[in-house]
Amino acid sequence: MSAAANWSYTATATLWKKLDEDEYGKPTYATPIQILCDYGGDIKASKSDVGIEFVVKDTIWTEYALAEMGDFVLIGVSLSADPLAAGADEVRHVIRYADTFDRVAEDFAILTGV
Repeated sequence: MSAAANWSYTATATLWKKLDEDEYGKPTYATPIQILCDYGGDIKASKSDVGIEFVVKDTIWTEYALAEMGDFVLIGVSLSADPLAAGADEVRHVIRYADTFDRVAEDFAILTGV
């Protein structure tokens, strides 16, 4: 963990990785994991790298590098196997930033949408 992340990523979020779809087309998710993060909420319009417009609900800053569109994330801790029942939001876009100071681990912004 970089020195900056060590003092700034003090909150916890829960992330459910999207695995596949069941025989009925319903998404399936991996066991939830907890990641260290910081977060903010700012409802604004945004556009992903592929040109899809969406309204950003929350931004979660973290060193966790494996979040992808279609995953679900919740600010706080949840052990629920179902991200929707837990109140999680879908990951709509992920932005990668350089670790400017330490060059130890890159930083990521995980954006959820409404």
